[in-house]
Amino acid sequence: MHQSLKIDIHTHILPERWPDLRERYGYGGFVRLEHHKPCCARMMMDDRFFREVQDNTWDPKVRMKECSHHGVQVQVLSTVPVMFSYWAKAEHTWDLSKILNDHIAGVVADYPTRFVGLGTLPMQDSKLAIKELERCVKELGMAGVQIGSNVNDLNLDDDALFPIFEAAADLGAAIFVHPWDMMGEKKMRKYWLPWLVGMPAETSRAICSMIFGGVLERLPNLRVAFAHGGGSFPFTIGRIQHGFDVRPDLCAVDNNVPPVNYLGKFWIDSLVHCPNTLDYVVKQFGADKIALGSDYPFPLGELEPGKLIESMPYPDAVKEMLLSGSALQWLGLQKEQFLPNSLKTSHSPSL
Repeated sequence: MHQSLKIDIHTHILPERWPDLRERYGYGGFVRLEHHKPCCARMMMDDRFFREVQDNTWDPKVRMKECSHHGVQVQVLSTVPVMFSYWAKAEHTWDLSKILNDHIAGVVADYPTRFVGLGTLPMQDSKLAIKELERCVKELGMAGVQIGSNVNDLNLDDDALFPIFEAAADLGAAIFVHPWDMMGEKKMRKYWLPWLVGMPAETSRAICSMIFGGVLERLPNLRVAFAHGGGSFPFTIGRIQHGFDVRPDLCAVDNNVPPVNYLGKFWIDSLVHCPNTLDYVVKQFGADKIALGSDYPFPLGELEPGKLIESMPYPDAVKEMLLSGSALQWLGLQKEQFLPNSLKTSHSPSL
């Protein structure tokens, strides 16, 4: 196969340092980085250990070196979901969002052919969220935003959230939905089940909410992508559609369009870890709605981004769509802006 452009839509980044948020806001629950040895830090929630991270979480030069090793030319950067902080006072989440968004925008400005930025929003306050969304797109030049699969247990069809999606559609901003605050998390502490079972269910919850709630129907131009191969949604769409058919009194109360009609109307990433699974979702959604996503730099992600796609017996054109074409369509960007200057044409290609 010829060397294709690789755009990884699912990668997470943090600043190396940020203010003491407990001190800044007057209460706890926020994440801080404890740099306890070179190139490593502990993510701490107050005094509770959350995760160990390495310098590839914050150092763009380390990221680019690792990306080059795997042939990834472009990473789409978003914050680590635990930073969403929707539970906090809205003005504080807004302030933290600005810190995180300014950092991502700075990394993109330094390396514009290697990174694309997605912002984070204070989703618990639609007015502040729209204000920050507009700043992300108009001032910081971001392609869109990453949001959680629920907002303090509000599903994504909630009336309070619709103006945010409406604004994103108007701005042409891409939305990346990432699971967080998993349902039943406190009931399945063992075996890492929140990450293995809860996360896929959260993503399906988000997709079903946007379908049944009519969000995708009312905003057909909204470009939404869901993490982790759409979670459990692709594998339960038969059950979801059957439920819609036999109990429309429960399922079709806000939108009477069949759920299967939305296959191919939104994007998912390729993070499924299994060739049979990837082949299934390609057949269900179409290659133009599946984009390379690795969850870099975390171990539950694809450790060699793009390896699964490249291992498949697909024609080059299909692989190219999966590795970059669908990502460009979702982001609303052009391939040319990521090519080395030597490969850029001095004129627009003929249609």
